[in-house]
Amino acid sequence: QVQLVESGGGLVQAGGSLRLSCAASGRTFSTYAMGWFRQAPGKEREFVAVISRSGGSTSYADSLKGRFTISRDNAKNTVYLQMDSLKPEDTAVYYCAASKRGTTTPRNYDYWGQGTQVTVSS
Repeated sequence: QVQLVESGGGLVQAGGSLRLSCAASGRTFSTYAMGWFRQAPGKEREFVAVISRSGGSTSYADSLKGRFTISRDNAKNTVYLQMDSLKPEDTAVYYCAASKRGTTTPRNYDYWGQGTQVTVSS
């Protein structure tokens, strides 16, 4: 069992930055690939980024490359999402999730956090 708790969301102006954190419980964190997803009102949950178990491999949604950076610290059981040059369309609830397979598909993730709201004002 893995419990995930996100933090770091909030209100930011367009062009600003936020760093999300996701703290995991348990001693198995390093055995999971970790992903970030987001869901805006009235829209489906969409893939943002994923990082491998060791942190040596990452993948991003094409539309977010160059603005978002995913990283992890296995010693701290934490995964991060650095978001720069934020736009109003980035407004959503952001979720972290753990997967044994590390894909871009939400249904392949085994554990989810409760989400953290990110609001970008214009």
